[in-house]
Amino acid sequence: MKRFLIMVTVVLLLANFNVFAGGAQDSDGTGAVQEEEKKLVVYSPNSEGLLNAVEKPFEEKYGIDVEIISAGTGECLKRIESEKNDPQGDVMYGGSYATILAQRDLWADYVSKNDSQLVEAYRNESGYVTKNTLDGSVIVINKTKLAEKLPGVTITGYEDIIRYGAQLEGQIVSGDPAKSSSSFAHLTNMLIDFGGYEDDGAWAKVTDIFKNLKVLGSSSGVWKGVRDGEYTIGLSYEDPCLTLINDGADVEVIYMEEGVVFLPAGCAIIKDCQHPEAAQLFMDFITSKEVQDVYGMTLTNRPVYEGVQTADYMKPIDQINVKVEDTLYVSSHKQEIVDRYIDMFTSLEN
Repeated sequence: MKRFLIMVTVVLLLANFNVFAGGAQDSDGTGAVQEEEKKLVVYSPNSEGLLNAVEKPFEEKYGIDVEIISAGTGECLKRIESEKNDPQGDVMYGGSYATILAQRDLWADYVSKNDSQLVEAYRNESGYVTKNTLDGSVIVINKTKLAEKLPGVTITGYEDIIRYGAQLEGQIVSGDPAKSSSSFAHLTNMLIDFGGYEDDGAWAKVTDIFKNLKVLGSSSGVWKGVRDGEYTIGLSYEDPCLTLINDGADVEVIYMEEGVVFLPAGCAIIKDCQHPEAAQLFMDFITSKEVQDVYGMTLTNRPVYEGVQTADYMKPIDQINVKVEDTLYVSSHKQEIVDRYIDMFTSLEN
């Protein structure tokens, strides 16, 4: 009996040791993580294509269950802020870089192990925001609706929105720049194209654009509404609009002749999150060559990894009039820009 008890005790000790040893294992080249790190909660405004590209492959590679909470950028940030004292999420995956950068108190420090392999302009100089894709502001047009409303007219940029706005009143749509990161990106794109963030002439042009613009509650409502023929023209962003074309929708994507800003998507680890090691693995995963190749060749997102090619259905970036955003200025002055937009839009409504 005593021998039996001793054997049971040894077995229990070994079992406890194995559990302890497994639970203390750090992440390594094989992706092994602590036992409590077998889950990852991701907040994301990203498209379904982007989410599908990483969710299952990440789970299969690391054996970590991924839970994705899909919502707009503003809603995600609001939730992360409200949970700051008891984080329920681990990663913010997506949203404009300037928007994520401005919320410094929400994020943990981390630089991906792949950072040196990224295009230099898109490396992590902040120490907490990881860039993993590029997206540009575009105009999406329902071709049949435009031909019906304005026969023979070609839309090439913002000036045409101003020129034909009155004839298409209620048929040109945008998200709300005060709430949507992609719509805010269009606002700053306009300001860059017409003279600068503080330039009165540029703001006058913005006012002219918004005079006949219908502002929707969500940015996804813009491209969906144009796709479905509810609206003729939408101010949107490249990723979902190229997806529409690949899916055979009756739409055309226009890169504004005045200039297009390509902004990096910002991703960050939530400060004091419950699964920090899994979150770090995720940042390394989305900046790896294997994932960046998928972005470039099978999706509608432009990669940031050095040398990765893009698919034929993407217009070559050297054929687009590319403008550069001052992300540091926008990050530190975002609220001022939003406030000026709200004042402008309120005056139009009155």
